[in-house]
Amino acid sequence: MNLKAYDIKEVTVNDKFWSYEQKLVRDKVLPYQWDILNDRVPEATPSYCMHNFIAAGKLNKRRDELGKKFIEPKFTYRGFEALPEDPKNPKDDEFYGFVFQDSDFSKWIEAVGYTLATHPDAELEKIADEAIDIVCDAQLPNGYLDTYYIINGMDRSFTDLRDHHELYCLGHLIEGAVSYYKGTGKDKLLKAASRFADYVDSVFGPEEGKLKGYPGHEIAEMALFKLYETTGEERYKKLAEYFIDERGAKPLYFDMEHPTPKGQPYKIDFYHQAHIPVREQDEAVGHAVRAVYLYSGMADMARISGDEKLLSACEKLWDSITNEKMYITGGIGATHMGESFSFPYDLPNDTAYAETCASIGLVFFARRMLQLKADRRYSDVMELALYNGILSGMSLDGKSFFYVNPLEVLPEACHKDERKFHVKPVRQKWFGCACCPPNLARLISSIGTYAYTKSDDTLYVHLYMGSKLSINGTDVEIESTFPESGKVTVRTKSSSKEPVTIAFRIPGWCNDTYTVTGTDKLETSVKDGYMYVSGITDNDITFDFEMKPAIVTADPRVREDAGRYAVIRGPVVYCMEEKDNGKNLRSLNIDTDSAIREEITDEFGLPVTVLYAEGYRNIPKPGDIFISSLYQKFTGFETNPQTIRLIPYRLWANRGEGEMSVFI
Repeated sequence: MNLKAYDIKEVTVNDKFWSYEQKLVRDKVLPYQWDILNDRVPEATPSYCMHNFIAAGKLNKRRDELGKKFIEPKFTYRGFEALPEDPKNPKDDEFYGFVFQDSDFSKWIEAVGYTLATHPDAELEKIADEAIDIVCDAQLPNGYLDTYYIINGMDRSFTDLRDHHELYCLGHLIEGAVSYYKGTGKDKLLKAASRFADYVDSVFGPEEGKLKGYPGHEIAEMALFKLYETTGEERYKKLAEYFIDERGAKPLYFDMEHPTPKGQPYKIDFYHQAHIPVREQDEAVGHAVRAVYLYSGMADMARISGDEKLLSACEKLWDSITNEKMYITGGIGATHMGESFSFPYDLPNDTAYAETCASIGLVFFARRMLQLKADRRYSDVMELALYNGILSGMSLDGKSFFYVNPLEVLPEACHKDERKFHVKPVRQKWFGCACCPPNLARLISSIGTYAYTKSDDTLYVHLYMGSKLSINGTDVEIESTFPESGKVTVRTKSSSKEPVTIAFRIPGWCNDTYTVTGTDKLETSVKDGYMYVSGITDNDITFDFEMKPAIVTADPRVREDAGRYAVIRGPVVYCMEEKDNGKNLRSLNIDTDSAIREEITDEFGLPVTVLYAEGYRNIPKPGDIFISSLYQKFTGFETNPQTIRLIPYRLWANRGEGEMSVFI
């Protein structure tokens, strides 16, 4: 199956929930992040992103003025993260920040492109055009565009593919350029990204004299496929295929690039998903973000080329993630050691990494798998990640962020226990490594492109959100009350009177308990969790999916959750916070037999369903001291009844610092 995704301008999102999030991005997030990229927020960690582009542009101007007299800078290694001695006064001819700092602009401009496509804004477009001018001024005549090497010296370019992210920066530049081109029709950045891709194509490939390497941090693969589908240039597809095919081939490139003691190379390649050829991989390993970015590119290649072995690998890797290595929030990457996947069923709550970017990458992977096959095992997970482990990454005001999304937090441990320093009890204004905030902006601003796919005669509905779109002359309008209730109304009006088919996802969380009206005279069938309704012209169809709280347990092999329970309502995962339930959340127990009560509150600035469950605290009765006062002989419990209040996980840490727990 080769289903098409909708372009950003083909879907109008007017959903209460997602329109709120998109307006937040337009009004707050994009201006705030632009100030951040220009180091204009004193309380936030400096970015230096635009500083570096400006510095590279000045260097290019001197190169043009001096001609042959210009002395090319020789590479000066400044460390993985180069910071100025005086952060308030960086030198105007030096590079600062991480080696991948350029990508922060690319993700920001991608979000801007999606925003302008749906909500034209002359002032924002003017700012973006000026920013693009700055970025393009930094590009070398041969097309190369990475400020780390332009400023520090090109003599070491592409000599450290494993760690130095040049191809990662290319990938994000392409994605930003394509978005801006589709959103505005302007191609200056697209031409710059294409020239960089052309230069990379001249350096890498199977031909004699070319480098036989591949990205250390993947994303170039899926970006090059996007560039191919935008421009029609075959060489971009071939370059993406080369990177995927070459990965894991012997001799292992990173081992040759970075000779290390015996035994270490395999660990390095394992971390980079380069330990074996991609078609042989069946377990998600290594850095979680890199992994799902690679798998997304693999899925693109399987769809475009029809490669069945690659599709089989994608399916096995999907199952590895979702059946063995995914948190109930849609978070992936259990350990802070390398921001990586751990072994199967190792999902600690209080040291969870679950990087925001990793869940976003899981959504990228899911959407691409849905283009290969409409199966709710992909769309259920996509929805789970979106409503939980992704939106938790941003505060309600859009000006502070989580990099790490734990499922249990004790603030004192975050401050005093080195093993948990990566876990923050409150969101941060920014990060030196700031991949997550602009990643959130680009995903939220393009959310409509994830909700639907289409074939020649069928519309596939994967996410329920208020929106308008069309399929073969039939206008489709969807009204949705997700995630507060499961009612969805779909109105269709055909100008051609040619009937179409709509495949509606039946969410797994409703346990196939739902009502549907308006299909009496239409042909229906169910396959892979989708109801196919055929013969649609001018129709009103209404679904009401049962959305009531459910108590969920983890697989017994998840040791950290043994004897503990989570509460989910529809696609929304809930958690306890200290503010509602007092300290020592670990002592709380839920009565699994009692009914859970629902209540709508506006305390978060928008209507939100909170839950109340009956429970109790078990406090050990005083007993005889055993060796020291720290331990006592057990004599029983004092059981104190308590009503447990639960809020959506995405909203935790918006009311101050305190304990939090998903599992009870």
